[in-house]
Amino acid sequence: MASPGLQSHFDNANPEVQEPLPQLDDIKVDYHPHSQIPSTIHHFADFSRTRPTEASVPRNHTPWEPFRTRLDFEVAEIALEAALTAEQTNRLLSLVHRSARRDETFTLRNHDEVRELWSTASQRFTPFQVDVVSVPYQNKVHEFDMHYRPLWDWALDMLRDRRLAPHFVFDAQRLYKFNGTRFVRFIDEPWTADAFWDAQSRLPPEAKPLAFILYADKAKLSSFGAQKAYPIVCRIANLPVEIRNGTGIGGGRIVGWLPIVSEDSEHAGKSSFVDFKNAVWHESFLKLLESVIQISRTGYWFECGDAIRRLLWPLILILSADYEEQCIMALIRGLKGKFPCPICLVPRDEQSVFAESEETLRLARAKKSKKEREKLLKTYSLRDVENVFWRMLFADIHRALSFDRMHVYHGGLWRHHLWRELQFWILELGREAVVQMDANYDALPRWSNLTHFSKVVGVDFNDSSHHEDISKMAIFAAQRILRRSQSKLGYLLLRCIRHYIDLDIYAGFEVHTEDSIVAGRQALRDFSVLMDPVTGKDWNFPKKHASSHLFDDILAKGVTRNYNTKPNENMHGPVRDIYHNRTNFKDVATQILRYDHWLLTLTSMRSELDELDEYNRNANLPTTEDADTENPAISVAPAPFTHVKLGSAQGDISFASLEQSHADDRAFIGFRIKLNGFLNTFFPTNNIPLPDGKRIHLQADNKIIGYKYLQVNYESMVNWRQCKDLLRCNPEFFGFPRYDCVMVQTDNQPFFARLIFMFGCSIGETNLSLALIHPYDVGIGVRSKHDVDLGLWRVRAKPRSSPEFISVRSIIRGAVLASDPGRQGDYFVIDTVDADMFLRVKALQVV
Repeated sequence: MASPGLQSHFDNANPEVQEPLPQLDDIKVDYHPHSQIPSTIHHFADFSRTRPTEASVPRNHTPWEPFRTRLDFEVAEIALEAALTAEQTNRLLSLVHRSARRDETFTLRNHDEVRELWSTASQRFTPFQVDVVSVPYQNKVHEFDMHYRPLWDWALDMLRDRRLAPHFVFDAQRLYKFNGTRFVRFIDEPWTADAFWDAQSRLPPEAKPLAFILYADKAKLSSFGAQKAYPIVCRIANLPVEIRNGTGIGGGRIVGWLPIVSEDSEHAGKSSFVDFKNAVWHESFLKLLESVIQISRTGYWFECGDAIRRLLWPLILILSADYEEQCIMALIRGLKGKFPCPICLVPRDEQSVFAESEETLRLARAKKSKKEREKLLKTYSLRDVENVFWRMLFADIHRALSFDRMHVYHGGLWRHHLWRELQFWILELGREAVVQMDANYDALPRWSNLTHFSKVVGVDFNDSSHHEDISKMAIFAAQRILRRSQSKLGYLLLRCIRHYIDLDIYAGFEVHTEDSIVAGRQALRDFSVLMDPVTGKDWNFPKKHASSHLFDDILAKGVTRNYNTKPNENMHGPVRDIYHNRTNFKDVATQILRYDHWLLTLTSMRSELDELDEYNRNANLPTTEDADTENPAISVAPAPFTHVKLGSAQGDISFASLEQSHADDRAFIGFRIKLNGFLNTFFPTNNIPLPDGKRIHLQADNKIIGYKYLQVNYESMVNWRQCKDLLRCNPEFFGFPRYDCVMVQTDNQPFFARLIFMFGCSIGETNLSLALIHPYDVGIGVRSKHDVDLGLWRVRAKPRSSPEFISVRSIIRGAVLASDPGRQGDYFVIDTVDADMFLRVKALQVV
C-alpha cells in the first residue's frame, strides 16, 4: 500500500492553526481506528517504541523464595545451569557449607532438597501436563502421549508479568518516515504490517489481538538419531523482536511435545498410513490449542501487568516451519503432489489459481466411495484429515504459513542447488581451480560475525549459518576462476548467484520501506529471469517458488526475522544438552520438559534478583559501566564524541623513534613533516585556532600515543539504529598482522582506505585522534562488463608512498576489501558483509 503524501496529511488541517511542517526523518504513526488514538508525528530522535514507565520499587524484595536465602538460590542456580548430577551437587553443597560467609546463611543440605525447591518455585508458571491422544488406524485405536502447556494459560503468564507490560503492543500501527518530500511507509514488527491491522479490523472495536507465532519440527537427540524430540515453540507477536526472539522472560518457549509415530515397514509409504501420521499430529496439536479455540470466538477480559483490563482476542498470526513441516500443517502431499506449495495451493502450471483446502475436503467427503474421495483430494494434493487450525476463528492456515529464509535460501536454494552447481563447474576446470577456490576463501579478510573458511570445496557443512557466510563470499572467491571466456555456463551461474545474494540480503532486512520492497521485488525478477536457462537444470521446485511469497509475507507479517525458523532451531541445542546431561534416556519427554520448566523459573527469578540489585544500587550509590564492556582489556581513550573510540594504547613514542622503527615502510617517510602540513590545513578548515596564532611545527622529539583498536559507532541505513565496528590496526593480532579497512567521509563521495597507524596527539589545548591511511581512491573510469555483471565495486590503491592523514571522526564505518588476483593494487568492496554496506555500495553505484 502506498503511503499518503503530504497533501493527504494536511487536508483536514484548520487553516487558522498552521501545523509545523515535518522535518527530515520525522516518524508518523497511524493507529488502528479501533484504538481511538489519533495519528502522531515524532522527531526521529524522540521516537520510542516502548511506553514510558515510572520508576517503581521491585515487586518482590525476596525473589529467591522458596529458597530460604539468596545464597541458597545462587548456588542452586549454578547447579541447575551446569546440569550437575546428584553426586556433584552434594559435593558442591558440602564445599559451600565449609566456606560460607558468616553474614549470609547457607541452608541447603542435599540434591533432593534442591529438586524439591525448584519444583515449588516452578509453580509460578503454567506447568506441562500430559494427555492421551487416540487415533484409529486399520481397525485399531492407537494411543499417544501429548505433553503440553495449555497455550492460553501460558500466554496469561506473560501478560500478567509487570516486567513485560511496557513492551506489549496491542493496537495495529502504520509507520512512516519523512524523506524530505513525502512520508514513506516502513514495516518491521508484526503489528506494523497488514495482517495484524486486518485482524483487528475483524474484531469488536474494544478487542485487542493477541497474536501467536508457532513453530514445530523434529530434532535429533541422540548421536545417530534413534531418539528424537518434537517440540512446539511459541512466541507472542505483540512483543518486540529483541524480546520475542531472545532467551529471557518473554522469549520463545517450548509449549508442547508432539508424539512421533514409529515407522511401520508393513505400511510405510501407503497413503493411508501417511494420513494416519498427519491425523496424529493434528489431534495432538489440538490439545495445545483447545484452551484458545473457544476464546477465539468470544475474547477474554484480563487485567494485564500494567493494571489495564483488556478484551484479548487470540489469533494464530504466523506459523514458522520448514517445508516438510508446512506440508503437515497445511495437510498437502508435498514435493510429489500436484499442488506442492502449502501457501498458494496452485498447480505448477497454474500459479494464479487459488484453492480453499477446507472447502475441497468437504466436497471430497461428500463423495460416495473412498476411491472417489481420494481421487479428488489427490487432484488438489490434499489429505483426508481434519486440520486443527480450522477450529480457530479467523485462522487461515495458508496465510499464516510463512517464508522461511533459513531453509528456503541458506539451507535450501543455496546449499542444495546453487552451491552444488558452483562446485560442479569449479571441479570441471580441474584440481588447480579447486585449490585456487579454497585459497581465495582463505585469503579473504577476517571480519566480525563472518566465518572464515580455509577450505570449502567438497566440505559438507551442516550449519545453515555457514552456508550463508559461504554464499556471501562466493562471488569474490570465484570471479577470477569462472571467467566468461573459460566457462560460459559457469559465468552465467555466477551472475545468478550475485542476484541470489542481493535477493537474500533484501530478504534479511530488519526494516523494510516501500522503496526497499520495490527494490527487493526487482531483485527477485532479475534472479528469476536468469535462473531458467542456467546449466539446463530444472529449477521448478517449491523452495524456488517460495520466493514468490517473500515480499507479500513482509507486507502482511513484517520482516522475515519475525518468522524465520533460525531462533527456534537454536533451541534444539539446549534440548539436546538436557537429554544428554539430565535424563536417564527413558521417558525423556517428561524429564526434559521438567528441566526446561525449571530453567524458565530460574530465568524469571534471576531477572527479579537483578532488578532488586539495580534498585538497591540506585538507591544508595550511582554506578557507571565500563565504556567498553565487550572488551574490558582495551583501554579506551577519552573522546568528546561517541562516534569513535580509540583503544589499546601503546604508550608515548617520539616522531624520531616512530620513523626509525618504520624505516622500511614507505608510508612513514616524512611522517612528521607531512603531519605538520595536514594540521596546518586541518585546524583552519575546522575553525580550530592555531596555537598562539602560529603555524604548527612539530619537532622530532615531540611525542604521540599509538593505538591498535578503534570502535566506530554508526547509524545503520537499514534499521536506523546504532551499529558498531571493532577495527584493528595491529602488527600482531593473534599471531597475524591485521590492518582493517574503512569507509571515509568527504565533502563529495566517500572513499575506502586501509588503516596504517592510529594515534592521538595534543596541539596546544586541542586533543586530536588521527589515523594514517592508505587511500584506495584512484579513478577507475568506466566499470567493466565483468564488474557490472557480478555487481562488483572495484577500488584502486594509491602508491604506498602516498598515504594521507585523517581525523578518525571522518570514518563512516569499517569495511572489508578483497584483493583482485588479476590486477595488483585493485580491490573489491565486499558489500555482502551486511545490509548496511550493501546499501552504501548501491548508493555509490548510482552516482
